[in-house]
Amino acid sequence: MNRKWWIVTVLGLAAALALETPPALACPRHMRDNALAPSCDRACLEDSAHQYLTALLRHDPSLVPFAPCVKFTENNVALSIGDGLWGTISAEGRPDTQLMFADPLAGEVGFFGVVSEHGVPGFYAMRLRIVQRRVAEVETLVNPVPPRPPGTAPSPFATKGPDELRHFPAMLQVEPANERVSRERLIDIANGYFSTLQQNDGTLFAPFDPACSRMENGNVSAGDPNGSYPAARLSCGEQFKRGNYRFDSRVRDRAFLVVDETRQLVLARAFLDHDAALTHYELPDGRRITSPFKTPSTLCMLELFKIRDGKIFRVEVVYIAVPYHMPSAWQSTE
Repeated sequence: MNRKWWIVTVLGLAAALALETPPALACPRHMRDNALAPSCDRACLEDSAHQYLTALLRHDPSLVPFAPCVKFTENNVALSIGDGLWGTISAEGRPDTQLMFADPLAGEVGFFGVVSEHGVPGFYAMRLRIVQRRVAEVETLVNPVPPRPPGTAPSPFATKGPDELRHFPAMLQVEPANERVSRERLIDIANGYFSTLQQNDGTLFAPFDPACSRMENGNVSAGDPNGSYPAARLSCGEQFKRGNYRFDSRVRDRAFLVVDETRQLVLARAFLDHDAALTHYELPDGRRITSPFKTPSTLCMLELFKIRDGKIFRVEVVYIAVPYHMPSAWQSTE
């Protein structure tokens, strides 16, 4: 066998295999980093996000300046660019359903909004990491909400669909410079929220504004005086003081991804496990409660915190159900 022919053949086969490897499946963090990356300010980051969303709507990844090595996940599964929502999206939500926030220091930008897949609307959360003005990471959650069958009533926990999404106005507000807390403190407060949620026994590990409200997949679940169920009428802090979430066994794989210091926002990723071992529990006021969870389950979340005057003021979260104990697709590469 001709040695030169053999070398060329082997190299050609290796190149072919490399091309067939989905970039999202083999792109460790160090390959997505570049120490010489120029800064990308807020306008640059937001332009990158708008460009990505426009390309997504056109089903055309070539319109996005991707980095040579890109990691892309949808619903906590690594995919190739062009797969998943790239092939199914049919529309985006109205402008008032779109919420964008940015972190120039980390080169990260986030987006909460609505998309439709073949006419079925869903809640959408996205995070992009920009390196050298190119998209190096794409993380997305898509929670479709199919139309209810005729004659059926909505769940009391989800009375509003994606088309009715209204973000908290405070999420868009820039906080006065003299009232902001540091980047590190913002992350500490968000982490304290998760520690409060984990095995919630009435102890608060974060400061809460008395008027704190929370929205889950477009539905206000705390701080709504007109809430469709009693617990939703309580503020975030009051819910936690009463131990309403004692059945949440663990909040794991926490990561704090986008810190928008001017708006005092923190975007975090976390996984909420319910081991379902706890069937009954007692609240701090002595009431005995039956857990709603009968089998183990996990939620994968992208959660956005608004901190005002050093306290949690508003919370918005997009989450999906995933297999119990499903690991983070990002855990080994962050």
